[in-house]
Amino acid sequence: MDFVVYAFPFGFLKIGYQVEALLLLQKIDESQNVGKKTDFTERVYTEIMECLKGERTTFDIAYELEGTAFQKKVWQELTKIPYGETRTYKEIAIAIGNPNASRAVGMANNKNPLMIVVPCHRVTGTNGKLVGYGEGIAMKRELLAMEQRVKRRD
Repeated sequence: MDFVVYAFPFGFLKIGYQVEALLLLQKIDESQNVGKKTDFTERVYTEIMECLKGERTTFDIAYELEGTAFQKKVWQELTKIPYGETRTYKEIAIAIGNPNASRAVGMANNKNPLMIVVPCHRVTGTNGKLVGYGEGIAMKRELLAMEQRVKRRD
């Protein structure tokens, strides 16, 4: 996997990719001098920035998810959460046919390698509380607020 780093509103965005497939999107606190920007990474960055500006609600970039079968099942379910909406860990557990797996869903959510593209920020605690976002609750809150603003605008 190759890596490249871009500045973005929450710090720096580390993009991991192979050929024309996105493998990793990760917020990092400081820039790392790695990799060379390519047409593919420029497309990834453009789509992420369009999303953060409220100009894009879905992604066209090719990606691959690497994880356990359970994690992939959870991540696939996350991609079904409509833009501007949320689901609870319990609702995701029920949707994947394992209603007692809320905690395991949370653990899979925390291991999501493609923040924003696989929208783990749209998952909340049972009472709607913002919990368990690997990139920080402040970023989760801002992403959800941005999606709500865009949804109301449309």
